[in-house]
Amino acid sequence: MNLRPQTAGSDAAIHEVWRLPTADALRGLRALWWSVGPAGELAVLLVHRRHLDHTRRVKGWIGWKPQVPFPGELVTVTGQEERRILVKDIRIRPGHLALLPDARFLLVGSRTFRNRTEDHWAPNAVVFSPSGTPEAEFCVGDDIPALVTDVTGGIWTAYGDEGIYGGHPESGAGLAGWSTQGRASWAPEGRLPDHPLEGCTAATEGEQVWLVWYSGSSKGGTFLTRITPSTGDVVSCPSPVSGPDGFAVRGNRAVLTRRDHNKRSVELVRAELDGTAWAVTSRRRLRVPGRVVKHCGQGRDGSLWLRAGNTWLRIEV
Repeated sequence: MNLRPQTAGSDAAIHEVWRLPTADALRGLRALWWSVGPAGELAVLLVHRRHLDHTRRVKGWIGWKPQVPFPGELVTVTGQEERRILVKDIRIRPGHLALLPDARFLLVGSRTFRNRTEDHWAPNAVVFSPSGTPEAEFCVGDDIPALVTDVTGGIWTAYGDEGIYGGHPESGAGLAGWSTQGRASWAPEGRLPDHPLEGCTAATEGEQVWLVWYSGSSKGGTFLTRITPSTGDVVSCPSPVSGPDGFAVRGNRAVLTRRDHNKRSVELVRAELDGTAWAVTSRRRLRVPGRVVKHCGQGRDGSLWLRAGNTWLRIEV
């Protein structure tokens, strides 16, 4: 599939950035966790089939589960340049990959557990050096469907219902910010329009971080929450799309996607901020080159990165 870039802001402003090379697939490598850094660099962790089991009832790449410990190959794509490093002896089952300043990166398990005897929560986040060596480990809460890092390396998490009601203090608030030393750096403190039930996706724009979530109250609804890390300020608006998989923003314009689960299409929605409310300006069904499953979208500085099978697309706001 050859998607040519068009005028920014149009539904045709879509770029194919990278796809898993055929040679890697023939070697038995599977493309698993992925992320985009603040500079627009795409990172994908490849793991060999012999280290994986597949859960048949879970569709797509998220059905592959590693046998711990396992090695991986981190591919980082910046423009036309591709860099690869070997990551040995990974000892957690990741749910998320995120990039940090100075070419470091982070692997985070979506779940953790409480050791009631010692009264602490097991580490589920590991910081790696640029060469792939573990530097630090800590816990960033339980049940994490959405995670993103900001330009300074801060870690931002949105939790699911099992974490929110599972006893972990930061998970219980629904959203949280963390330092790369594992210290809680931000909490909602009653400033959200409702209590979260599930995180959907995340994005950044410059210094600011956006966490997308929906509530479980009788009022219900999906919300876009913008956080300014330097001040701790938080602003929330209702989302123009219920439960989006992807969100990106530039100024007063945004693009959101919702997947047709395990199919080769998404709903692509464009919106503009009119005062304090987002209004839909266009809506269409977009055919993509691969099947779309969970954890398919991430927004960075006006670009929505969308994973479709083993192909990554960039959709401009």
